[in-house]
Amino acid sequence: MFACNGILFNHESPIRGETFVTRKITRAVAKIALGLQDKMYLGNLDAQRDWGHAKDYVRMMWMILQAEKPEDWVIATGITTKVRDFVRMAFKEVGIELEFKGKGVEEKGIVKECNDPNYQLEIGKEVVAVDPRYFRPTEVELLIGDATKAKEKLGWKLDYTLPELIKDMMQNDLKLMQKDTYLREGGFRTMNYYE
Repeated sequence: MFACNGILFNHESPIRGETFVTRKITRAVAKIALGLQDKMYLGNLDAQRDWGHAKDYVRMMWMILQAEKPEDWVIATGITTKVRDFVRMAFKEVGIELEFKGKGVEEKGIVKECNDPNYQLEIGKEVVAVDPRYFRPTEVELLIGDATKAKEKLGWKLDYTLPELIKDMMQNDLKLMQKDTYLREGGFRTMNYYE
């Protein structure tokens, strides 16, 4: 039997479940930009994660199965990003620059500038708030993987950067959330199924 163990760090895509923080962020940013939601609530903005595109990870899974002998493998980018910075990058995809003020549960993300005429929010508007309910009692502050073995033995490399991943997710979620805009403009009521 050819059996391998793959330890996959956070791999994200536009079809990631909406309860995962990355998708929660991109969906909320799309809704905020489209005027469907006022703000999003998050937990620890200082948590650091090793996020990569699922396309890169799936390709590596295939490469693992092509290896000459079964081994254990780590699949990761080796780069960490804070939740706060992921939020900044997601808003940047719709031309909105954020400024964070305060510390801990008092921290807020405020609109500093809007550079895309399609997505205009009030300057100074609070769009990100910290909610203690989203803090995890066993929170791991830093998650980072080392895929050196995969790179050296199998020649695996990343095709997608984190900004490219976020762009992919944001484009998808903007299209997804526009359906609510079209329905409302057509006189239909839409459900608030977000937090």
